[in-house]
Amino acid sequence: MRLRRLFTLLGCALVCAGLLATSASARPTHRPGWLTSVLLTQYWPAPEAWFHGAFVQAPGLPGLHRIDWLYSAHGLSMEGDGIGMDGRMYHIDALGRGGWVSSSGRSTSVSGGSPFWRAGGYWRNTRGAVTYPLDTGRWSAGTGRRYVPLPGVSFAPGVPLPLTFWESVAVDPRLIAEGSRIYIPAYRNSPAHGWFLAQDTGGAIRGHHIDVYRSPPQSPLDPGQTVGGQPVYVLPPGQSLPAVTASERMPPPPGTPIAIHTTRRPKHRPAPTPKASVPPAPPTVPASVTGATYMPALPGDGLGGGTAAP
Repeated sequence: MRLRRLFTLLGCALVCAGLLATSASARPTHRPGWLTSVLLTQYWPAPEAWFHGAFVQAPGLPGLHRIDWLYSAHGLSMEGDGIGMDGRMYHIDALGRGGWVSSSGRSTSVSGGSPFWRAGGYWRNTRGAVTYPLDTGRWSAGTGRRYVPLPGVSFAPGVPLPLTFWESVAVDPRLIAEGSRIYIPAYRNSPAHGWFLAQDTGGAIRGHHIDVYRSPPQSPLDPGQTVGGQPVYVLPPGQSLPAVTASERMPPPPGTPIAIHTTRRPKHRPAPTPKASVPPAPPTVPASVTGATYMPALPGDGLGGGTAAP
């Protein structure tokens, strides 16, 4: 299971509060069908170029990398993978001992906490808060007085999962089985015409919440797109689309007929991603399912705007 970035929008956090309350009663979806009131968010590999920490040695990696890219709650330790200064992909291979700390240096957690940094790989200032060296020679929050190590942490080149931008999603496996095909009307103008593969999970992905894997936005200040109350169609592994009326017609998912290997993958040896093909027809949301909204376009998204017709 990969860690996931925390929600950066207050509105998203408020929506998620309601979803978390219902996640405990979630049951895996074993038959094809629609889920409603789904929260859609986005995540991406963390670009090292967005960070400003000093370059340090990283266990398992050659050369030097920015310290905040490695250990902060916005870098590899939370996102799972990222794009280095050299343009290559890297990921965290072992989290090491301990959990997370807040900016004040107090122990916290991903769920309901305020994680700022891993429980090591930083300095404490005179107040005991987290500080780290910057590439300018200064410190982020006052001069570091005592270094806190993180035993057992390691990083590695490459990616931990064979994810594809705009085609892979993270889900709560208690509700949606890994390997499921998911049709999201809000993303009908995406490269795969709204079809995604459930390949990832995350500590912040609970219940009716789907996180879409995408290419990094142009700015680190861009939180990505978030939209709630959306319908999605789930096609569990090994299942086929049932016969439907003309008003419920959807494009077949990429790679049909579906035959996804669902046995548990060895750690860091993921199963190959099924090859995607272009669906032959545009999707139509059934009249019985409401609330679908096309995602508003952002630069480089390739997504259309507007509201889906019921």
